[in-house]
Amino acid sequence: MFEGRNLLIATKHQKEKVIAPILDKELGVKCFVSLDFDSDQLGTFSGEIERKDDPITTVRKKCILAMEQANCDLAIASEGSFGSHPELFFVPANDEFLYFIDKKNKLEIYIRELSTETNLNSSEVKTEMELLDFANKANFPSHALIIRKSKTDLNEIVKGIRNEELLKTTYHDFFINYGSAYIETDMRAMFNPKRMQVIERATKKLVEKIKNLCPECKTPGFGITDSQKGLPCKTCSSPTRSTLSFIYSCKKCNFTESKLFLNEKKTEDPTYCDRCNP
Repeated sequence: MFEGRNLLIATKHQKEKVIAPILDKELGVKCFVSLDFDSDQLGTFSGEIERKDDPITTVRKKCILAMEQANCDLAIASEGSFGSHPELFFVPANDEFLYFIDKKNKLEIYIRELSTETNLNSSEVKTEMELLDFANKANFPSHALIIRKSKTDLNEIVKGIRNEELLKTTYHDFFINYGSAYIETDMRAMFNPKRMQVIERATKKLVEKIKNLCPECKTPGFGITDSQKGLPCKTCSSPTRSTLSFIYSCKKCNFTESKLFLNEKKTEDPTYCDRCNP
């Protein structure tokens, strides 16, 4: 279905470095990037352009816009969000979505990779010692930094700082001119190796889903769309709130299939049982 076809990677932040080798090998496609496509039009991490839509809507729109501009029928895009983990409060997380569109075969397949492996951080710094301490914790200089006047001021900003001398000079310039400086991690993929690693894992997960064919119609992308709670307690066998089974479905023929104990976990610890531990 994909062998020998050209696949557009909709990015301006060098994500093709980790995405292309995987897709070239696993799907037999020929990946390329359009230098004219500007993904920043849909939003920037540093806030100059606000992202108006949720991540899924944004990544799908990114894919479609790039395909229209390059006049191709096969593309992939990614969209990342950064903030607190939805379950592990106060723990920063990288929430990455990958979206794959095949217009020729009317396919749209996407996955989500949620990871706590991120250097996401920001702070107002008042001394060079605070500056260098922040840089050290942020894995500088392998991971770039951004400096601006303040957290909310977007008028003057320096991105992609990977040199200590430039970091110090920029900081002192801001402090002399404005009396303050705000530093943050640069989350753009080409300036953030940790994020690149998450995108790489997400790409492998996407390939697995693409290769998972519907048992009925053999369409790629047969994947989890829902789950059922009720995993029995190891002690009393009562149903718990933990997942018992996952529901797989096909978007093309609507075939569904329930699979029990996906992670080979057949019982739940009584700690999570409302009867044993109310």
